[in-house]
Amino acid sequence: MNIESVKKELEKDLLNVNSMNELNDLKVKYLGKKGLITELNSNIKNIKNEEKKEYGQKVNDLRNTFNSFYEEKKEKLEKEILDKKLSSEAIDISLPATKIISGAPNILEELIEQVEEVFMSMGYDVVDGPEIELDKYNFEMLNIPKGHPARDAQDTFYIEGEEILLRSQTSPVQVRTMLEGKGEKPIRVICPGKTYRRDDDDATHSHQFMQIEGLLVDKDISLSDLKGTIDILAKKLFGPETETRFHPSYYQFTEPSVEGDISCFNCHGKGCNICKNTGWITVVGAGVVHPNVLRMSGYDPNKWSGFAFGFGAERLAMLKYDINDCRVFYNTDLRESKTFDRKEQD
Repeated sequence: MNIESVKKELEKDLLNVNSMNELNDLKVKYLGKKGLITELNSNIKNIKNEEKKEYGQKVNDLRNTFNSFYEEKKEKLEKEILDKKLSSEAIDISLPATKIISGAPNILEELIEQVEEVFMSMGYDVVDGPEIELDKYNFEMLNIPKGHPARDAQDTFYIEGEEILLRSQTSPVQVRTMLEGKGEKPIRVICPGKTYRRDDDDATHSHQFMQIEGLLVDKDISLSDLKGTIDILAKKLFGPETETRFHPSYYQFTEPSVEGDISCFNCHGKGCNICKNTGWITVVGAGVVHPNVLRMSGYDPNKWSGFAFGFGAERLAMLKYDINDCRVFYNTDLRESKTFDRKEQD
């Protein structure tokens, strides 16, 4: 087949293309591996040298003609298909849109960041430590001797014997920080992090929970410094009208030990279900660092003093954001993010 015969056949075929399938078939017929124009191009090796230039130019012109027609026809056919689809598949824009549920920042992370910002503004450092801890740091150096009820296997997750465990509090981070201070440097830190205790996984308890503990060690520190610190945090989290009070308690690593209450932000002292009709809500355990703890960590209790405190992050978040089930902090149901979205606007 020569160039002229292919050209005539192409002109005839071009007049009969009315669909994308026909157009694609035509492309295969002329430009496929065994297409007519492809064969013409392959035949150039059989053309006399003096005729090759002219022959090659004619084949190229034929290919360009086809490509030009192909692109023009393809654009026209695609437009026709789109117009037909738009006319047959009209969209009713008056229908309500489908609401897509989106996630939100975890409320625990938000609260911990708020607490960190408050304490950093007062000169505290945020420190962290290992979650798999030694008995030495988790108990012994916190003035909790062997045989103390707090060591009971019902409360603590032991990993290897009674020496390696999942930390039951973030206090070991405080001990490690004091050891780094070598009895010479003032300390002002908070230690937020995961802790683990054997407990029922119900609406108000979990085997894993977040603690925010703090420690300040310096010269001439007293219980009044602790109260002022807790008072600042309470007002930042729950409002400037919030009041605080302390009452005696007992912890192995502080003496004296106290529990800190805040005035009920819901009823403002009148009594409600949140404060159990007392007008006050207990939120923190605290006290002056026990001399034995200072001594074991290298600080002379005759020269140094300090205070320590601990909050449960879940408890603070549940109070602040009116959440009654701590499991929602760890669930992945996006419907529960509505709670967080609403609180994000507060």
